[in-house]
Amino acid sequence: MNVRSVDSLTPTERRELFDRDAGVKAVRDDVRGIVERVRTEGDVALREFAEEFDGVSVGNIDVTDRAERAFEGLDEERRTAIETAAGNVERFHERQVPEDWLADAGGGRELGRRFAPVESAGVYAPGGTAAYPSSVLMGVVPATVAGVEHVAVATPPADDLPAATLAAAHVAGADAVYQVGGAQAIGALAYGTETVSAVDRVVGPGNKYVTAAKAEVRDETTIDFLAGPSEVLVVADGTADTDAVAADLVAQAEHDPEAAVVCVTDDEEVAGAVASAVETHAAGREREETIRGALDNDASGVFHARSTSEAVLFAESYAPEHLSIQAEDAAALLDRIPSAGSAFLGRYSPVAAGDYATGTNHILPTGGGARRTGGLSVDTFLRSTTVQRLSESALADLRETVTTLATVEGLEAHAHSVDVRFDEE
Repeated sequence: MNVRSVDSLTPTERRELFDRDAGVKAVRDDVRGIVERVRTEGDVALREFAEEFDGVSVGNIDVTDRAERAFEGLDEERRTAIETAAGNVERFHERQVPEDWLADAGGGRELGRRFAPVESAGVYAPGGTAAYPSSVLMGVVPATVAGVEHVAVATPPADDLPAATLAAAHVAGADAVYQVGGAQAIGALAYGTETVSAVDRVVGPGNKYVTAAKAEVRDETTIDFLAGPSEVLVVADGTADTDAVAADLVAQAEHDPEAAVVCVTDDEEVAGAVASAVETHAAGREREETIRGALDNDASGVFHARSTSEAVLFAESYAPEHLSIQAEDAAALLDRIPSAGSAFLGRYSPVAAGDYATGTNHILPTGGGARRTGGLSVDTFLRSTTVQRLSESALADLRETVTTLATVEGLEAHAHSVDVRFDEE
């Protein structure tokens, strides 16, 4: 990777860095056709798309019964890893569960808020070039913690479905597992088929076809957010371990040739060392071709900033999915960068730890989405209802305010609905 200076970036280069495109527009028309066929043809379309896109002849779309067997068939090391990760994810998300409340607001008013889970949710777990049991855990566990009654997992079909993915669905508490992938999986979860039950909420990461499908069905069902290729941005100062920084960049590049990996530092020597170390850590990796694609991405690079403030401003403008801060006072810098999906502070907090085991969620906004929303959480699966109970005197106190504002807005019946309660007077 070459080192570029932040102040030398052209407007075009800045757009490529800060306005990252998930590629959804380019495939939207194709995806619309796929989703419509699933809506109208159901299981027939799912089986035909499995043949066309995955090269798999699907018998049973519902493979729920295979999940428990897959878990029992795993070696002890993998079972333990999945159970440990699931336990950590569960404990972290249990702290997010809000409590209902109803409080005295004074003057005879009681105001409150209550929470209820959606009734059903669908979690998409990518497949393709790798198995992602961790994505199953990150999607299913928060839903079960929230109290969702029916949680389904959809994952791409295969002649030999990844045992770890199925096992993770079992450990996480999924109620149904379907072997269906891509845009057609999102359509099935949104509209339902003869086999797949329609759900109230669809979540989970995926490629541009999955993302485009989520955009297509969001009038039918609620989605988490539109996520694109994975990202990491590392803010480093002169104290940073450049090998650790480089290793984090290479690890994220391993996901996808479209992944975006960035380091910004106010130390010119660190910038050069990171760029050199990236080449060393990328060489000989099993997925080196994918890594090289991401390193050459227009949204990737090593950047030298003239000051810490310029580095911080760059990071905030980038609004990364994963923010790693490897600096002397990482916590202070984090306070200045509110737009990030998940933050990792210090040398011993690699992004991979959050991807798999700390318990925080790795289903996060990309493409600058962190400016607008946070990652998947228990909140994703909850609905809230506000509650109010007024005494006669409390309504009397508010009567003039309500009727005056209702009159200003030309809503006379609103005012009447208050006045009628006092007509006997």
